[in-house]
Amino acid sequence: MNIPLRIGGWIPMSTVDYPDHLACVLFCQGCPWRCQYCHNPHLWAPDSKVLHAWENIESFLLRRQGLLDAVVFSGGEATLQNSLAEAITRVKSLGFRVGLHTAGIRPRSFANILGLVDWVGFDIKALPESCEIITGVSNSGSVNWRSLEILLSHGIAYECRTTVLWNLFEIEDLRQLVHKLHAYGVQRYAIQIARPQGMSPRKLPLLRPMAS
Repeated sequence: MNIPLRIGGWIPMSTVDYPDHLACVLFCQGCPWRCQYCHNPHLWAPDSKVLHAWENIESFLLRRQGLLDAVVFSGGEATLQNSLAEAITRVKSLGFRVGLHTAGIRPRSFANILGLVDWVGFDIKALPESCEIITGVSNSGSVNWRSLEILLSHGIAYECRTTVLWNLFEIEDLRQLVHKLHAYGVQRYAIQIARPQGMSPRKLPLLRPMAS
């Protein structure tokens, strides 16, 4: 079976992308946001020259039944792809759990996918009024937080996380963000510090130590 999912890279086995599960991670191409700390800028634009065929991924998964627990769809932004639901359904038919890494860039598409997945790693970029500084895209704050509301109303297992690039965050920003997330009812939250490995070279000067 060939599914036209645009996969720009994949990791055969990961212990960190789906809590408490061994997972294969598929990195989907395409993302309109330009987060300044992004470790996968090569996935922003679709590129047919580096696509991985679905039948090869599925062949690998068939050989790993009983060894791997889950498949995680990451990106890029996986929810932008029209064939994501088909791919998730196929993976589940093979006996794997399904995780999704997303920032909820398209709330309606995100809502439609939630019923198919078992766990979501949800990227909260910043406070709503500050998201544009991170993403470079207007209105991204309202979109990001609307999708958070959809996630929390669904009842699915999740972890919210924020990547902190200290050039763009102050401690008080982070405090306010944590308080707002608590008020929303978020119970599982992680803060990730941006690392230079994998970042676009033009973004490396943005890294600076945390203010004391």
